[in-house]
Amino acid sequence: MGFGLDRRALAAQEKQANREAMTFPLDCAGGDCPLLKGMPQTSGMRGGAVKLRPGESVGWHSTTEHEEALVVLRGKGTVKIERKADVPVHENMLAYIPPATKHNVTNTGTELLEYVWVVAAITRH
Repeated sequence: MGFGLDRRALAAQEKQANREAMTFPLDCAGGDCPLLKGMPQTSGMRGGAVKLRPGESVGWHSTTEHEEALVVLRGKGTVKIERKADVPVHENMLAYIPPATKHNVTNTGTELLEYVWVVAAITRH
């Protein structure tokens, strides 16, 4: 069997893998706490919780070929996007980050900034 067939067989097995439903408490002592870590735990989705003290930043990063959603639960901050205007965020807000976008989140408030992030691969049709 050729390498191409092995890759297709592996992809078919991965699609058929039975994922289990999961729940996680959002107990994050501080910083970035990944909860969903991608395969084999999920079909590729990743996610976690972040807690930043006033003035703290998560750090510049890119999710490469993945898109990201940030759901702000508490506090306020700024989403800095490379070569774009800063975007202020606050509780009960969602921020969308397109694929291949370098970005950073900073707590600009006086209380804890808490948010949940979810990263998913883009689908091509």
